Amino acid sequence: MRLSVNRKAHFNAAHRLYRKDWSDEKNREIFGKCSNPHYHGHNYELIVKVTGKIDPETGFVMDLKRLKKLIYEEVEVPFDHKNLNKEVKPFDELNPTAENIVVVIWKKLRNKLRSNLDLEVTLYETPRNFVTYKGE
Repeated sequence: MRLSVNRKAHFNAAHRLYRKDWSDEKNREIFGKCSNPHYHGHNYELIVKVTGKIDPETGFVMDLKRLKKLIYEEVEVPFDHKNLNKEVKPFDELNPTAENIVVVIWKKLRNKLRSNLDLEVTLYETPRNFVTYKGE
């Protein structure tokens, strides 16, 4: 039997959506107010879902204390209260859209999990705008 465990977390960060190779006009046309050259911020909400079989010894799919620590070390410490464009690689080169942020987070966490566990990450940029990535 496979089932999922979930952990919620949050971080606050600023970013600017733009492409360096586009004019200011084109960036404003495509990204609107999110292309503000002075940046803007979000209170991001994160849901990390790990799916696998229950370990008969522990009764866990994954120890949630370990998952909490992974999220803290891999996401909260490097992203919280940061300007993503200026302080967090790879966003110095990669446009920090919600889509790109969730893929970066997924990759960071995937590298720390056992291969027999599936991972899904959902990132809320606002209460109504969110993205989900499963590594497909």
